[in-house]
Order: sequence, then structure tokens, then C-alpha cells
Amino acid sequence: MQSLQTKLQGRSAAYGVADLHAPCSRQVVSTPVTGRSAGRRTCHGFRRAAALSGGRVRTVVVRAEAATSPFPKKNARLVLEDGSVWHATAFGASGTEIGEVVFNTSLTGYQEIMTDPSYKGQFVAFTCPHIGNVGINYEDVESSKCHLGAIIVRDLSCVVSNYRSKMSLDAYCKKENVIGLANLDTRALTKVLRETGCLVGVVTTDASKSDEELVNMAKSWTIVGKDLLSVVSCTEPYEWGKGTTEEWEFNGRTKLSKQHGPYHVVAYDFGIKTNILRRLASFGCRITVVPATYPASEVLKMNPDGVFFSNGPGDPSAAPYAVDNAKAILGKKPVFGICMGHQVLGQAFGGKTFKLKFGHHGGNHPIRYMPTGRVEISAQNHNFAVDPATLPAGVEVTHVNLNDGTCAGMVYKEKKAMTIQYHPEASPGPHDADICFEQFVEMMRAERV
Repeated sequence: MQSLQTKLQGRSAAYGVADLHAPCSRQVVSTPVTGRSAGRRTCHGFRRAAALSGGRVRTVVVRAEAATSPFPKKNARLVLEDGSVWHATAFGASGTEIGEVVFNTSLTGYQEIMTDPSYKGQFVAFTCPHIGNVGINYEDVESSKCHLGAIIVRDLSCVVSNYRSKMSLDAYCKKENVIGLANLDTRALTKVLRETGCLVGVVTTDASKSDEELVNMAKSWTIVGKDLLSVVSCTEPYEWGKGTTEEWEFNGRTKLSKQHGPYHVVAYDFGIKTNILRRLASFGCRITVVPATYPASEVLKMNPDGVFFSNGPGDPSAAPYAVDNAKAILGKKPVFGICMGHQVLGQAFGGKTFKLKFGHHGGNHPIRYMPTGRVEISAQNHNFAVDPATLPAGVEVTHVNLNDGTCAGMVYKEKKAMTIQYHPEASPGPHDADICFEQFVEMMRAERV
């Protein structure tokens, strides 16, 4: 039996080296050659080898160097306040924007993230490398528009594959006037943000602006002290009574809650998400949404069963009007605060907030519910936290973030108040924390009794 080496040597003599590397395609070997004109010509090296071996003469296609690169041109920049310049390929809108750069670790739900008003004033870099593959639909938006300043992705999908999709991510960003950056090393960027902390950045498609000019722009702006609640909030009160369909009822206990309802909830809109409203409605709530600056006295005149303080963007210490309204309502009605609402209520309790190094953004943050030890996997999006050392006696820290030990939930029984720092509506994210809505309804039912 011939050895493999002997067989290969025999085949090499019969066909030439190129045939060994392309045994399934012996007609043409395509060889790009830089600087040579395109056309079909005989490769003289193979002609000589074939003549010496008694083999046939083969034809080789020699292709000219492409006039332009087949890869997308990097025609946009992200310039950070630390002086670093990141080159990328632009998609979506054109122009120049300034904001705080954060990274989000969610693997799905980029559409919900983009339409979350809590991202106002920020650029979101997705750690999931492949974004855009399911396009954009009209059912999964969390608000009426896209609030963030820019999105940053490693790879923008060139194909949209989802039966509900109505447009591509690129088309949606153009429609919403949002700048997109693709082909940027988001892993390296995330490492910088994780080690340095959140950085202000400028994204631009304007080649006329120098790097130095953009760095100075980034250094001149900060999100600290920015009141963005009134920017993203509604301007007039309105009733939200759409309810939910059966496909949203993943929690079987919602039907039991509805038997005791409806409960009238007044929701302060600090940048409220649609799916928070859906979950409240699922538990039998009739919701009146009011602007962020709406007076507490007017809320109390409505005599609601409970008051809800929503998620929102910016610095919680820059919205003293929201804290004052919360103070006026505490103790009079059951209250529930989520994310920004958690931070506003924390200040109303008498505590203080501080800025996290790089915030919590993603759908995979573990939370321990201290009374029972239960661990929830949560969806989070916030850059500030409540300092538990500043809270008065009577406030119980009920939830703790297991990544960094920060306060993730509180209960103030004397004031009929509960809060959580994350997003229990799970859009995107897991359903572990849906029980928070159930607990709020129980508070309102107990108050009725």
C-alpha cells in the first residue's frame, strides 16, 4: 500500500502544485495580483511545470486590484475626553453629537434600549458584537422616539431576518436622526470605560473638524448636574388605558390581582417606558400619567390608590422639584419608585446619591432580595446610586447588587414606600423581578382595607 506521502508526490507530478490546493476546481484558479491588468492569461510557471511533468497546460484568471476596497470606509470618529480617537464606519444620521459613553451588556433587545428615555444624553456601545439582525418593528418601542445620542456597534448586520421587522436599523437611525458607528472595536472601548469610568465623547461624521477641536468639546460637557427629566417627560397629564393582551401575561398571578382592582395609579413620567405601563395594567391598574414637574397637591386631589415614580435620565440631584413632590406624597399614599424613581425617593427619605464609576447597563445583573436570600437576574440602566449610609433609621435596604454591593432596593414601611434600582418590566431582560409590581399592588390593596 502506497503511503500518503507517495500518493501526494505522484499527484504533484501529474497535476502541479495548484491542483493539490484546489482538487475540486481544476478548471480555473483565481489569483488576485496587484498592479496587473485583468484578463485571462496563461500562468507561465504552471506551463513550465506542466511541460516538465507531461501534464496539461492550465489557464489562470489574473484579476486586477480593485479600484476601491471591498470593506466599508471608516468615515466617522468617536473622540473621548481622554484624548483617544476611535475611527468607525458611519450609518444612520450624519452630524456631530456630544454625550456620555456607556456600554450595555444585553445580548438582545437593542430596539428597547434605543427607545428607553433613560439614555437621554448618552451614547450606547453594545458589547454584543452583532447588532441589527432583527431590524426594527413598531410593537417593541419603549417610547415615541429614540432618545440616545448615538449607538456604537462592532458589526452592523447587513441582513434583516425577522417576520415583524418593518425597517432596518440603519433606516431607523436615519428616521430618528441618530448617528450610528460600526466597525469599531467595542471590546477595547468597553475595557477603557470599565477601567477609567464613563467618559464624555463626541461622535461626528464631519471630516472638517479636527481631533483637537473634538477633544475640547468633550472636555467642556458633563452629565453631572443635568436635569433631563423635564426634557423627556410628557407635557400634559393623560390616561393610559390600553391594557395588555394575553401574550403579555407571563405571570399567572396577574389575574388574581385584577379581581381586587382596578387600582388608580398616578405615574410621574421621568422618562417612563411603555412596558412599565403594560405591567402595571396587567396587575389591574388604571394609570394617569403626569409630567415630571406636576405638583404633588394636584396628584393628591386625584385621590389615587398609589403613586408611581418612573425611570429617567440624568442626575437625580439636579431635579429638586421631583424630590419635593415625593416628600409631599410620602406617608399619604403607597408609593413605588423604579430606577430614577428609586433615587428620587431615596433623597426624599433623607439620603444622598452618588455617581457610579461606569454605571449598570445590561440584562444580566444579579440582585439579592435580602429578606429571603432569593437571587434575581435583573435588567439595569442607571449611572447613579443611593448611598445607604446616608439613609435614616426606618429605611430597610431590601435589595443588594451582587456585582458591587450597591443598594438596589428599599422599603420605608412608615411612609408606605418601596423602591428598586433596576427595571422589573424585563424589556429587554429576564422576568425575575416582575414580583415587584405584585408587591406594589398588595400595598395598595392593604391601604384600601
